[in-house]
Amino acid sequence: MEEAIFGVKLAGKDYQDRFGAYGIVSNEEGKIILVQAPNGAYFLPGGGIEAGEDQKQAIAREMMEELGYQVEIGTYLGEATEYFYSSHRDIYFRHPGYFYVISAWQSVCQPLEKNNQLFWVTGDDAMLLLKRGSHRWAVQKWMKFNQV
Repeated sequence: MEEAIFGVKLAGKDYQDRFGAYGIVSNEEGKIILVQAPNGAYFLPGGGIEAGEDQKQAIAREMMEELGYQVEIGTYLGEATEYFYSSHRDIYFRHPGYFYVISAWQSVCQPLEKNNQLFWVTGDDAMLLLKRGSHRWAVQKWMKFNQV
């Protein structure tokens, strides 16, 4: 499998690893859900893998926190690494992300995180809205996989 790398690793900067896991949740209309953070940036639902978690456990937790969804995790789309600087945290990150298709989901409660907004969008619109190249890469793989 080819290595997908996004962003630029700047010489002389100390990068901190931040592993993440993300899911592509689609509805019967073929739209996918995006999370808009308070800063206005759009992301796929998911986030950092916490100590003691594997990728799928992280996705299950993040889906509950961000969406209020209980999910079944399906096809693995792949790994993509993103290099970026977080001005909010003043840290340079090397962010390997692991991307999965969510094969089934059920809304079981309101999102536990109250500061995000959720939007159902087409794959094409997601490509325009998503902040991270790695997330756009995953949506492209999902669109090809689903022949969208």
